[in-house]
Amino acid sequence: MHTARRLDRIEPFYVMECAKAADEIARSSACDPALGGRRMIYLNIGEPDFGAAPLVKAAAVRCIESGQTPYTPALGLPALREAISAWYAQRFGLAIEPGRIVVTAGASAALQLACLALFQAGDEVLLPDPCYPCNRHFLAAADATARLLPASSAQRFQLSSSQVRAAWGPSTRGVLLASPSNPTATSIAPEELASIVDVVRAHGGVSLVDEIYLPLSYDTRYERSALGLGDAIVSVNSFSKYFGMTGWRLGWLVLPPALVGPVERLAQNLYICPSTIAQQAALACFEPASIAEFERRRAELKARRDFIVPALNAMGLTVPVMPDGAFYAWIDCSAHRPDSWTFAFELMQRAQVTLTPGRDFGAADPERWLRLSFASSMADLQEAVARLREVLA
Repeated sequence: MHTARRLDRIEPFYVMECAKAADEIARSSACDPALGGRRMIYLNIGEPDFGAAPLVKAAAVRCIESGQTPYTPALGLPALREAISAWYAQRFGLAIEPGRIVVTAGASAALQLACLALFQAGDEVLLPDPCYPCNRHFLAAADATARLLPASSAQRFQLSSSQVRAAWGPSTRGVLLASPSNPTATSIAPEELASIVDVVRAHGGVSLVDEIYLPLSYDTRYERSALGLGDAIVSVNSFSKYFGMTGWRLGWLVLPPALVGPVERLAQNLYICPSTIAQQAALACFEPASIAEFERRRAELKARRDFIVPALNAMGLTVPVMPDGAFYAWIDCSAHRPDSWTFAFELMQRAQVTLTPGRDFGAADPERWLRLSFASSMADLQEAVARLREVLA
């Protein structure tokens, strides 16, 4: 069957390929306790182990039992848009009009809608290398070109304003940033972000900022939304990470006022609306008891970070920049093995520990890097460290 040419620019999602390989090993004798094996420890997927908060689950049940499940407006439940607006005021001190907020079927849908509304064939968008692989593929799906600029540990694996200024060309349309970032869990310094936005604005471009991990910040220096830099910013956020609703597939966009209408037109045609049940349940995320639970979880993730990063460094699995948010450690494994892809499979086989090789995240020395997710329990992290020490001894 003939397929569209754009598929040639969509690479495999290697995170998922590794996960499939890990699952296969997990079903083998190496992980069968009856045969002397041990269970697989998954430190590869960016999914917190907490799940949805109790009030959120209860709200979903009430929604189903009451039959409140018709289509919602394409832009989302008005009450949910208002709740998100109030959260920005409470958490970041920002006055975001509910009318600028578009509820979406996950952050992935938010990114797709933003890219389809903003970019087209011939447009170039600047991203850091490393970055989340799907971001460049959202651009490819809109027939735009992702241009990756190498970002070193010295710049926190993020773009600098001088890089953006030097790289901007006739076809450059904007930047796609993430702060904190996947895979590095590092944020852009606020003054650097402001400088990047100034450069983009001077060229008449757009700053698209993925902020899905921003509520999971561990350093007040970086806990600032790009939305504080003006209403021309396009911000992507999600109920998956901080709010623990990964499989519910719910996110949102904050848009410049002039972009709301075009995105609504796309959303009406491509999605009809986000899940009604997920939206009704998400209203409970903003209850004081839920926020208290999310903050407890954030403290737990910080404790996990404070355990795992020094332990990795002590083994020569160097984390050159301390994660300041999210739940990832970006590991330089070159002191032990020359190729992170084969090393990741070796660790699955010998340690029954699953990490993610750097191949997904860019072209700048991907074989040097591994991503570890500390979204699993502290007990799993401690056991994983013990097993890694055995392999590396």
